[in-house]
Amino acid sequence: MGVGTSSLYADFLARIATLEAAVCARDTTIAERDEQLRRERAEAALRIPRLQLRIDRFNRKAFGRSSEKLDQMRLELEDLETDFVASAPDLELPIVAGTDKVRVLPVRKLNPNLPRKRIVREPSCACCPGCGGDMRAMGQDSDEMLDLVAQAWQVMETVRPKYSCRTCDKIIQAPAPAKAIARGKLSYAALAHIMMAKWGYYLPFYRQVQMMAAKGVDIERSTLARSASYAAALLDPIYNRIREIGRTRTKIHTDDTRLPILAPGNGRTHKGALWVYVADDRNSGSQEPPIAWYRATMGRAGESVMSELAGFAGTLQADGFSGYNQLYKGGAIREAACLAHLRRKIFDVHDSQPTELSTTAMAGIQAIYWIEEEIRGPPAERLAARRRRTRPLVRALRRQLMRQGKGLSRHADIAKAFAYGTRRWRAFNRFLYDGQLEPDNLIAERAIRGFTVGRRNWLFSGSFAAAERSAVVLSIIETCKLCGVDAEAYMADVTERIQNDWPASRWDELMPWNWVRRQAMQLSLAA
Repeated sequence: MGVGTSSLYADFLARIATLEAAVCARDTTIAERDEQLRRERAEAALRIPRLQLRIDRFNRKAFGRSSEKLDQMRLELEDLETDFVASAPDLELPIVAGTDKVRVLPVRKLNPNLPRKRIVREPSCACCPGCGGDMRAMGQDSDEMLDLVAQAWQVMETVRPKYSCRTCDKIIQAPAPAKAIARGKLSYAALAHIMMAKWGYYLPFYRQVQMMAAKGVDIERSTLARSASYAAALLDPIYNRIREIGRTRTKIHTDDTRLPILAPGNGRTHKGALWVYVADDRNSGSQEPPIAWYRATMGRAGESVMSELAGFAGTLQADGFSGYNQLYKGGAIREAACLAHLRRKIFDVHDSQPTELSTTAMAGIQAIYWIEEEIRGPPAERLAARRRRTRPLVRALRRQLMRQGKGLSRHADIAKAFAYGTRRWRAFNRFLYDGQLEPDNLIAERAIRGFTVGRRNWLFSGSFAAAERSAVVLSIIETCKLCGVDAEAYMADVTERIQNDWPASRWDELMPWNWVRRQAMQLSLAA
């Protein structure tokens, strides 16, 4: 081969190499572009159901039902337990369709403790309308209806006659009764009614002013606000004692919600928070009275809970808020997670995009709750039932989450819900080893739900001091509810006793679970 031929052959090979490099570069560019398009399509495919999920969540929150139970679905627990004994280690959670049942409406009887007005309707004639013979009694029929006696405001005038001695001209007069507010025009009962309407029935002061004006009472909103604040201050000893007793318990539920607090001067609001702490072990057969108290804070930080629970040793049942993590580091406080939060995250996805995976997971959690409704009682019996019946379901649920969750994209909503459960599984499992614990934190959520409803009416607190007063009154009202006590009557009576120099050594007698109406006490003594 000549020199010219070799040169042409080398040039030919170089051109081939250049073309191959260009083709490879083009193929690489096309592959990268295809990969980018694939990722964009995947992201778009995830974005559409994610946005749809947000819309469904909003619609369900605004217009839908709050229950997270599965529609037209029932879990046969007895069959499940029987299958578990004879099944292999990998236990699946079966679901069967619910059967139609005829719902028998119960006969509701009116409260026998309510005041009663008896009306007897006699026949129009005293003799037989057919033959004119005499009538004899042979029984009666009765029917009950609820009647409403309209609320009426009245003026309570206290008159103190003066008497003078004919001999020494000394003047004698009965002492003036102690008022809740110096020179105030509202009685203890009126103040209790105003506080109960504001924090118990979520009626802001301006609405109360309108309702009172319709009854002929002319009063300003600012007067109601100041009067309620003064009356709430009288309840501080009860509130502090409730907090003191609550922190001696071995298990506390806690939750929080936002509390906008008006910033003076600029018309804006601070991002405050209202925390609730509940000690209620009645489900485990405890005879200790249930207690609830609230704390208002500027901002939502874990330091607020740490300062409130300083010295507490036991179990804290709460959600997955990262601010609680500092509490668990010392070891004195154990974490117990909320199974309802896991159920809620799975249900949000299931309600919008139901799949066999989400349906099975929801059925497993529902089965756990069905068992919990049946085993309320002493901690030892509760723990034994959980070991025998609930623990297999929990283990099966965990295998379900871990095995099927691995095949999902980590960006998928159902995968995020499963990851929430697997990350905190030890805390979710804690109720299986302690009969006193609950599987969820719904006790605290129920205690704070009323405030979240009322927040739609009053929108914000006028100052941090007002937020603290709200926490005091809410604590009294919620503890009274838990103890089955009429909160309005309680506040009217207790504020009057405190204002009349009730001794500090006897605060426990005024606690809601120990409180006795003075009228009832006098009647019992007279009898």
